[in-house]
Amino acid sequence: MYPQVSINIKKLRNNLDAVAKTTKEHGKCSMMVVTKCVCADEEVVKMIAETPAVDFLADSRISNIASYADVAHKNGKKTVLLRIPMQSEIVEVAKYVDLCMISEIETIKLLNAEASKLGKKQDILLMIDMGDLREGIFFQNKDLIFEAVQQILALDNINLYGVGVNLTCYGAIIPKNENLSALVEIAREIEAKFGIKLEMISGGNSSSIYLIDKGELPDGINNLRLGESVLLGNDTAYSTRLPGTDADAFILKAEIVELKRKPSLPIGEVGVDAFGQKPYYEDRGLMDRAIIAIGKQDTDLDSMEPVDSRLEIMGGSSDHIIVDVTKAKGDYKVGDIIEFTLSYGGLLKCMTSKYVEKTYVK
Repeated sequence: MYPQVSINIKKLRNNLDAVAKTTKEHGKCSMMVVTKCVCADEEVVKMIAETPAVDFLADSRISNIASYADVAHKNGKKTVLLRIPMQSEIVEVAKYVDLCMISEIETIKLLNAEASKLGKKQDILLMIDMGDLREGIFFQNKDLIFEAVQQILALDNINLYGVGVNLTCYGAIIPKNENLSALVEIAREIEAKFGIKLEMISGGNSSSIYLIDKGELPDGINNLRLGESVLLGNDTAYSTRLPGTDADAFILKAEIVELKRKPSLPIGEVGVDAFGQKPYYEDRGLMDRAIIAIGKQDTDLDSMEPVDSRLEIMGGSSDHIIVDVTKAKGDYKVGDIIEFTLSYGGLLKCMTSKYVEKTYVK
């Protein structure tokens, strides 16, 4: 069935091994491998959970974590909730999550109550906002940080496992030695002020890994949360390829449903498209236009690239993508399959869509 994403487990394992060598051997950091972009795909999760170098399996959706908590624990891995939890899901968080990233004290108190019911000590990672302006207590207000820590330490069923930061996801602030060193300094101040030892200082995601090879990851950062670097082989700070990784572990395959020679410029007054945008068209004369049976509901046109370099994506709607196949000189016909590599946005949408089949190369 098409469209489909072909998932090469061998290449993913190679990526994981390459990233682990950088992160664990050179960076001396524990590894959280993020399963969100593949929607906790069972085969991918199995491979990750069985890899000795992986310490944690992390996701933003509690339903994903619930689906693989047993597999993770069976293989000696802890589960991590990346997205700060909703109060409405606290029961599930306490049940399935070993380590929870969190920033609101009232939510922490609710989590404490649920953990008490289960007779468990819930580990949390207190998030600190180092300037990206997404989640966390703002780093310049240390009084608020210390106040939160004091309240956390008073809770019987919460363990302050460490502190963490998120960078590049909202404000696109790149991790640097300077801002991550400031996070380490906050952690050390917490330890000194309250007489405790924090097990983890989590220094961000795949955008932080480049600091290891540059020798600029601060001492004290002992964990990274890695998704795109494992799945696509990317350092997301500067969009560079990580050594020894493959970019094509995921290939999108879609079927041609129409192939006709038509003008490149639509005829008539141009309004807005199905998504409320007014498109721009360049007059290239007549072209061979293939329509493939996948669209914006299931993928991101800006995050996919034809494997055949002679082809070019012209645009699309919710259910169709139009591809210029003129340079392919008649090599394609209706019913043929066009293959695409995917970047993060396209992979996320394809893996989320129930309309895109998933197949495996092992």
